[in-house]
Amino acid sequence: MISPLDNHFNILLVEDSQVDAHLTRAALEENRFAVSMHHVTDGVEALAYLRQQGETYQDGPRPDLILLDLNMPRMNGREFLTAMKSDPNLSDIPVVILTPSDVEQDVVASYKLGAAGYVTKPVDLEQFIHAINQLGNYWFKLVRVPQT
Repeated sequence: MISPLDNHFNILLVEDSQVDAHLTRAALEENRFAVSMHHVTDGVEALAYLRQQGETYQDGPRPDLILLDLNMPRMNGREFLTAMKSDPNLSDIPVVILTPSDVEQDVVASYKLGAAGYVTKPVDLEQFIHAINQLGNYWFKLVRVPQT
């Protein structure tokens, strides 16, 4: 996790849309947060990344925060969250759902599965940048995370 001497965060974005991944990266940069964003496209890749499996992910840094879309191929966000939160080596990493779904059932299910937050992606670019700014101010400036 974050070092007390370092305000730099590692984020893992689990998002199948390349456009949304680009927008998230751009919004983080626009808001000038000291973050490194790593991107995978589904829950299978996310678990491989977190467990540092395979050549691609063997040196991936442990994320301080995971931003997770719910609707993805192979392993969706709900399945990933269930697998991740049941793994004692990964369960302490906070996960914020970042998805277009505003369905109450998705919100309730996400929290029951261990999500630390739920953000509905605005479709308007300016509103999306503002939402990422609010999310970043909370997670990168206000919240204290455990040191490892």
